[in-house]
Amino acid sequence: MTAALSLLREEVREYATAPLTIAAHAVDALIDEARLTPKPALVDQRGSGAHRDLDLDTMLRSAHALQPTFLALARAASHAEPSQALREQLARIGREGEAAMMRATNGSNAHRGAIWIVGLLCAGAAMHAPDDSEAICASAAAIARFEDRYAPASATTSHGARAVERYRVPGARGEAREGFPHALRIGLPALDDARARNLTESGARLDTLIAIIASLDDTCLLHRGGMHALDAAQRGARSVMERGGVGTDEGRAALARLETELLALNASPGGAADLLAATLFLDSLRRLA
Repeated sequence: MTAALSLLREEVREYATAPLTIAAHAVDALIDEARLTPKPALVDQRGSGAHRDLDLDTMLRSAHALQPTFLALARAASHAEPSQALREQLARIGREGEAAMMRATNGSNAHRGAIWIVGLLCAGAAMHAPDDSEAICASAAAIARFEDRYAPASATTSHGARAVERYRVPGARGEAREGFPHALRIGLPALDDARARNLTESGARLDTLIAIIASLDDTCLLHRGGMHALDAAQRGARSVMERGGVGTDEGRAALARLETELLALNASPGGAADLLAATLFLDSLRRLA
């Protein structure tokens, strides 16, 4: 390797791990997830899905409002190591970001789960090379395993927390502490496989979402429709995959059936959507390297 090429690669790495770059890619990931169409029972360019208080414009306002939060999270973690102090600093920044999101959406919860999931990955990304998804997820998980001693009581009474308690599933907190397996082990491989099959980028991202839905014990579905909704979503997602995914007529028909069933249950896979955004975030970083 020549000295010039080595210097160029180092400059690319520094750009990719700069907090401003990380924050921009996090916002873009939320926007790309929101705009992806057609997603089953989720907000997209067609409408609000199973959500009465959300639409695409609200999701986009929320995503843009979170840029300062993602920037602050990346800056806090830059040149740092996972620790109790860092965990609590990030938690405070996240709560401030949630307040900013709620102001931007007039009180609608557009991205509370994404602030946790993507926010932690922003912190991990500030610590590692952009193409080292394993290390990014590992550091983010190490941060998540520390307890937040200053968490408000409301953190244990949220819809997601109640679903975790009732149904004994990992939830977003467990997903983070386990190293984001639905982004790292399911999302990224599904995205790579779909691209290798020459799907359009939208098709590849939809197939990735479906793969995540098929596996995830989604607390958003459990909150809105209980085990019946979760079973319907996972069964329907597997049906899409078994029929070749959204790149086939049979797969698209199965996706339409999945959406019809979830809308009838007034349930949406919001947790899977957050993990798709996480997958797109990691993917966008590794493509910088």
